[in-house]
Amino acid sequence: MGRERAAQLEYSEFQSAMLDEAKRRRKAAKIIAVLGHFLGRPGAEPLDGLTVADVGCSAGFIADELAEAGARRTFGIDIDVPGLRKASERFGKRVSFVCADGGALPFPDGSVDVLVFNHIYEHVVDPDAVIRDMHRVLADDGVLYLGLGNRLGIMEPHYKLPFLSYLPPGPADRYVRAFGRADHYYERFRTRGGLRRMLRDFHIWDYTFPVLASPERFAGGELFPGTVGRVAKATLEKTPRPVLAGLLPIVPTYLWVATKTARRPLGPALPQPPEPVRPR
Repeated sequence: MGRERAAQLEYSEFQSAMLDEAKRRRKAAKIIAVLGHFLGRPGAEPLDGLTVADVGCSAGFIADELAEAGARRTFGIDIDVPGLRKASERFGKRVSFVCADGGALPFPDGSVDVLVFNHIYEHVVDPDAVIRDMHRVLADDGVLYLGLGNRLGIMEPHYKLPFLSYLPPGPADRYVRAFGRADHYYERFRTRGGLRRMLRDFHIWDYTFPVLASPERFAGGELFPGTVGRVAKATLEKTPRPVLAGLLPIVPTYLWVATKTARRPLGPALPQPPEPVRPR
């Protein structure tokens, strides 16, 4: 059996990717582009006038970009004290950084217009509690952006070991130790079905294939650079959606936009449009 999970304090101190500023800002550009499309707000400041919170902000690069996108107030929430210290030193003049648990967010009910929860749930001791509290603080007409790793993605994203996330805790611990990647495997991913159950109180639109098929609109060259990107883009644009749907169980990452009330994306037509994620 794996050891009992505890909160990952000081995560940025041992996960160098959290301090990769260029990569984090590229991720922020994708997040903002997806939000802008869903809200029907093209342009340089799609978050103009909105209250925005990045839950799991670490060193604050994404939160800083959210502020740059026009947010009226921007918050960064995390339990990573070293990361928050770095974030506050650099971006504290326009982002309010708060040390708080995601299961007890420091906001009144219905007070946040946009929440970002990007590749965080697998690190959280109780992700269901975090989702419940985000539902509480999100405005009735608010939007939640979710970047969600899939347990059935073949290559585990943190340690780059195939099928690692498929394993139960004990064998997973031995696997990462055998390759010298870590002392134990902390992260806990869920399948697409498990993620939908976790978000059962939300209405969800899936932006995974829209982003993959239109990287120039959403993510630049981040997802598939060079020749691979051009081939992937052309293929994804033309592949019938039922064929793509067959790949969903093993897609490594889902990009979802969730709302408390039923809404539709307001952005222009795309080669692969966003589709609703059916309740489980």
